[in-house]
Amino acid sequence: MTAQDHLTSAGENIRHLSADEALDFAESQVRALITRAPGRMPTYTRQGRWVLEDDPWAPEWCGGFLTGMMWVFAGRGGDRWWRDRAVDYCRKLEGRKSDRTTHDLGFVFEPSWGRWYDAEPTALARDVLIEGGRTMAARLQGAGGYLSTWVDPGSTFIDVMMNVGIIFRAAEYSDDHSLYETALRHCRTSRKYLMRGDGSTAHEGRFDAVTGEFLHADTHQGWRSDSSWARGQAWAIYGFTTAYRHTGRADLLDAARRAADYYIRHTPGGIPPNDWADPAPQQPWEASAAAVAAAGMLRLHDALPPGDAHAPYRDYALGALRALCSTRFIAADVPGWEGIVRHATYHHRKGLGVDESVMWGDYYFVEALELASKNAELP
Repeated sequence: MTAQDHLTSAGENIRHLSADEALDFAESQVRALITRAPGRMPTYTRQGRWVLEDDPWAPEWCGGFLTGMMWVFAGRGGDRWWRDRAVDYCRKLEGRKSDRTTHDLGFVFEPSWGRWYDAEPTALARDVLIEGGRTMAARLQGAGGYLSTWVDPGSTFIDVMMNVGIIFRAAEYSDDHSLYETALRHCRTSRKYLMRGDGSTAHEGRFDAVTGEFLHADTHQGWRSDSSWARGQAWAIYGFTTAYRHTGRADLLDAARRAADYYIRHTPGGIPPNDWADPAPQQPWEASAAAVAAAGMLRLHDALPPGDAHAPYRDYALGALRALCSTRFIAADVPGWEGIVRHATYHHRKGLGVDESVMWGDYYFVEALELASKNAELP
């Protein structure tokens, strides 16, 4: 059974877009947003329309995703207009390189300035990424060996695995081995305390900020502290894969694979709920987790040693991506909907962006389409 078969009920008028059609739609949605609200960097929609007020829960962390989509569109057709818009939005984010209020600097800079540097390797982009990486590395809690969140010094999230990449970049660009060691130390701590034996992950780890002793697991967005929040599981797949690509360490590849294997075992249709353990989920799907997992698994497949050619990650990711390209999830047939991927959730407990579009869901969907399209793998 494919992801599409699992999700489509008899009699539903569901159509499936090709990768090119999905990217065309994504371009039109982003163009409409930056034309209607230039310079704004929203996080989630409400009844399908982007909420333009400040994020009510976390320090602003989604501008890199919007900017990153512009870089994808610029690279797709060599469109100078998209390139110039991407540069404009990168410059709006530049001051965040010294922002010590958030643990999300990788989210802010990897899709934006990181993509700019990858496309046009300039000294300016390199210096911004180095400064951003150093700022992120300053969150290291030496006693516990983890990067703390904005919540407090005794907290780390599985999300932070998505933000170590900018520290590894900064280490490489500046030849500063201490940055490399900081990022690697956080990865090891996350693998030890946030990943369970079955490959599932905890959302938050709580530590004694003075002694570094691990106290307990917790969650802000999952069902319980001992369950696995689906988007956090997707962050683990992508984040540990990124760490492996920077280090070549077998233990980090093992963590990425175990996280992906758990996700696949528990999500036969490709699109998970907010938390697999929730006995009565309010919504059946958390589509942004599926988008992140698809992009992460495509990157994981590309990173595997040659002897692992038969691993399931690519085929599973393509199945999930095809499901997201159906009009059950992509908003192509919903007049007035401003996001790209529907049925995503920001913060279930706080009622923020529930069953809506979210900026990271849209970005990683576009990134997954980009990865698949480069290899002509998505009909």
